[in-house]
Amino acid sequence: MQENSFDNGRRAFLKTGAATVATALSAKRVLGANDRIRVAVIGLRGRGWDHVKGYKPIPGVEIAYFCDIDENVLRKRLADAEQLGIPKPETYVDVRKLLADKNVDAVSIATPNHWHSLIGIWAAQAGKDIYIEKPCSHNWWEGRQLVRAVNKYKVICEHGSQCRSSAAICDAMDQMRNGLLGEVYMARGLCYKWRDTIGHAQEEPVPAGVNYDLWTGPAPLKPFTRNRFHYNWHWIWDTGNGDIGNQGIHELDLARWGLGVGLPTKITAVGGHFMFDDDQQTPNMLTVAYEFKSPGAKAKMMSFEVRGWMTNREAHIGTPEFAGGGVPAAGLEQRQTRSQSNAQMLGPASGKPSTIGNLYYGSKGYLAISDYDAYKSFLGPENEPGPQKHEPVRNEHFVNFIECMRSRNAGNLHAPIYEGYLSTTLVHLANASYRLGRTIQFDPEKEEVIGDREATQMLKGTYRSPYVVPEQV
Repeated sequence: MQENSFDNGRRAFLKTGAATVATALSAKRVLGANDRIRVAVIGLRGRGWDHVKGYKPIPGVEIAYFCDIDENVLRKRLADAEQLGIPKPETYVDVRKLLADKNVDAVSIATPNHWHSLIGIWAAQAGKDIYIEKPCSHNWWEGRQLVRAVNKYKVICEHGSQCRSSAAICDAMDQMRNGLLGEVYMARGLCYKWRDTIGHAQEEPVPAGVNYDLWTGPAPLKPFTRNRFHYNWHWIWDTGNGDIGNQGIHELDLARWGLGVGLPTKITAVGGHFMFDDDQQTPNMLTVAYEFKSPGAKAKMMSFEVRGWMTNREAHIGTPEFAGGGVPAAGLEQRQTRSQSNAQMLGPASGKPSTIGNLYYGSKGYLAISDYDAYKSFLGPENEPGPQKHEPVRNEHFVNFIECMRSRNAGNLHAPIYEGYLSTTLVHLANASYRLGRTIQFDPEKEEVIGDREATQMLKGTYRSPYVVPEQV
């Protein structure tokens, strides 16, 4: 696949100083191999606990702080940490007080989506390095503000696109760039994942130990229900972005990476919330088409699909057989662990077979990626087997973040925040098109919607004082 000058958007950021970030960061204090890095994990119920387990084996890293608005979660995680042999972290409920602690070197953000960018911006202003979960923003505008803050305050910021640290996926990208598929003209992202109904939840008093005002933060303050709280916030527009912004952001990121594009020129999304009568607002079926055009280059196409219930397999993606006659024991164990983790969070319909991956189409063949750890290629009109690789993903992404903190070299980040911002923008453009019921025209160089005020406003969002993303970071 040919490298191209896809990112007109990137050039806009380069003009504001992003080109000098890696050089500027090198001027900061370089941590020696024996210096401790004190990490604060923010949001500990679900993905944040994976962060804790990810940092634990890295030499020289101290998981020194836990921060969560739910004191019940904090108590549980302190007990879990003791069982893992982690020295007792200091605890905070209010992230603002945590960020005022000068002993914090880095924050690892695993809160609900609507808090990601604001905490990231505050952390950058406080001089903390940042690991930020996907998607890096709840709307497009705040993601751009986050990138500006990272550039201005010269902090290391890794986006939680851990698939970019997968040896198998990196090899797939290299194969395509070296011409395996010829001219790659289309990529597809697949997010076929079982999601059962969340039902209807009644308003009730805020549970003891929960700071609901802090949890709500920038979002509108509404009466407490279980469906506006733990995990189900993904399916409420005030706090989440649906499955395209939950699981799907990984596949969008890989599709964009493999296709070699930045921001699109046209976006059309259709779908709906089918089958269930419940409190979910986001679609459980969504089909998105993106068109990418840049001066002097051929147009490229990307599609993305969410399917939230039973569906067919494609290219055997998601099956143990995909890796070639079976998955090695380590890979099978990881897949089982992921299914068990999903079952704990998603209810009785989880743990069933999912099809999570990507497909790329070129003039010489096609390539399929399954999950984060395997790819296969098929060449020529007869789909003859081509190069393939399977290598389980372990802890490479957190290690990469810590290594870049020590070197102060942002150029070595596997998932720099700008790349996360570009892929997250695809989420927001798709959701805006779906919610407004029309195609969105987008100028990738100016990074703005063309001729649609409603879409422009939706992509910026609104904020509840005092939890406001600043106009000037």
